Amino acid sequence: MTKVIMNGCNGKMGQCITGICKDDPKIQIVAGIDVYDGIQNDYPVFSNIGECDVEADVIIDFSNAAAVDELLDFCEEKEMPVVLCTTGLSEEQLKRVSQVSQSTAVLKSANMSLGVNTLMELLRKAALVFAPAGFDMEIVEKHHNLKVDAPSGTALALADAMNDALDSAYTYKYDRSTERVKRDKYEIGISAVRGGTIVGEHEVIFAGQDEVIEFKHTAYSKAVFAKGAVEAAKFLHGKPAGFYDMADVIAAKQ
Repeated sequence: MTKVIMNGCNGKMGQCITGICKDDPKIQIVAGIDVYDGIQNDYPVFSNIGECDVEADVIIDFSNAAAVDELLDFCEEKEMPVVLCTTGLSEEQLKRVSQVSQSTAVLKSANMSLGVNTLMELLRKAALVFAPAGFDMEIVEKHHNLKVDAPSGTALALADAMNDALDSAYTYKYDRSTERVKRDKYEIGISAVRGGTIVGEHEVIFAGQDEVIEFKHTAYSKAVFAKGAVEAAKFLHGKPAGFYDMADVIAAKQ
């Protein structure tokens, strides 16, 4: 069994992960970290990671960027593996993540969904078939009206998966309204839609002569990211120091 410390346990994602772990006999949350104490959990909750004295195998982090520095110091000192799900980290913090991965196992991905990361693997293979055959590649992503960044990190990760397979020969096109020119053969178009309460939808289009192939992933709730984090924690248990991502989790299941 994998014993987990849930950093940010009383947030929406922390509570979602808590619920998933209750129904999974292979993982258990043994302690939580959160400054908010208005929720009753089945495990002890500390207001500061430095105060936690409970033994565990892995930390799952769904907190905020301001709390990550202290978390990384703790993981480095204790050589504690961590699934780092918090977004919005600065360049300096990302460098620190890389540093810490030399002392302990760190897993970080642009998207924690098992579905999205499996899709990336499929897109790598598809790009190698369709791009040389002259197919154009386009990505359309949709999110709720409160999301401030565009395109999404996941859309960029999908584009990167295809581009990496093609030796980074392609550039990304985010806006076609500023110039009237024919579509370049070596570009991947990325379009963003914002509206309502859409959790997340990503559609990848391979458009060729007289045929179109589409790959699509739809997230109906944030539980898909929580489930991925739980699977990542089980994967990371016992792993040597290094930097991992969800592609490693997917590969281990094959």
